[in-house]
Amino acid sequence: MNSFGVLFRISIFGESHGPAIGLIIDGCPPGIAISEGDFMHDLARRQSGAAGTTKRHEPDLPEILSGVHNGFTTGSPIAIQTRNKDKISSDYSEFKNIPRPGHADFTAQTKYSGFSDLNGSGHFSGRITWGLVAAGVIAKKICSNSTVTANLTSAGGSADIQKAINDAVAVNDSIGGIIECRITNPPMAIGEPFFNSIESVISHLIFSIPAIKGVEFGAGFASAAMKGSAHNDPIIDEHGKTATNNAGGINGGISNGNEILFRVAVKPTSSTGVGQTTFNFETRKMESLKVSGRHDTCIALRMPVIVEAAAAIALADLMLVDRGIFGIRK
Repeated sequence: MNSFGVLFRISIFGESHGPAIGLIIDGCPPGIAISEGDFMHDLARRQSGAAGTTKRHEPDLPEILSGVHNGFTTGSPIAIQTRNKDKISSDYSEFKNIPRPGHADFTAQTKYSGFSDLNGSGHFSGRITWGLVAAGVIAKKICSNSTVTANLTSAGGSADIQKAINDAVAVNDSIGGIIECRITNPPMAIGEPFFNSIESVISHLIFSIPAIKGVEFGAGFASAAMKGSAHNDPIIDEHGKTATNNAGGINGGISNGNEILFRVAVKPTSSTGVGQTTFNFETRKMESLKVSGRHDTCIALRMPVIVEAAAAIALADLMLVDRGIFGIRK
């Protein structure tokens, strides 16, 4: 489905080469100051333009259609959209018969009985994350006492990100990366075990971002090789501060007041200039496919702000749920 959230509920819509993309937010509290200009910083961080990103360039200007009056949220559903301007749909005409390896071309055509829009990957495109970033701007205002920051820490397996990108461009191939996200000063004791723990809610949204293949919190997979005495985080004061943070700020699915820390694995962009042999559904033969068009060498370059948005949306929803059950914590 295309909706997420219990109280702060978002729904995304649109296709990469359709007239517009956008989102609807239901359950946003009234009285939050918001203007179209508030979205521009984070939306610009998501845009292409840097070396290693697609040459497609959209203005990404947000248009608030409802839910905001005189500069403040009203409590009614917020609808925001942006128009698609820079489209070259002819780049995608052959992929119905020859689905691109690694893409959703085959699964989308199968699930939707051949009616899905494949232009620019349609609804499966990373372009649809525009709506997540826009929702994240409002979510960050709800979680204004906390700070959510994400950074690309490696690309193509290397901490030298620019060299990795240059090397990939030189061979006309693509690479992935690792993004680290931190939530500083998170609200204490939010999270609803078992099935709405902080990890599960954040991970649900993170895995909804195209190209994400892994999430780990705190020490993550390294904890499997640690002893319990080394992995445990000793509490050192009455506020719950811990000497270490192997748990990533979460115990029992509930925030313990320490920094929430997680890392995300982004796969290489599926569209690569390197020729691949794959199945042609029209000729029923294996054929060589070389994907042309405008694509990111490293989509992970544009991912940090999307990961931040997902974390903020999850945090905002959990905070509103917590207030509804327990009232505002002292």
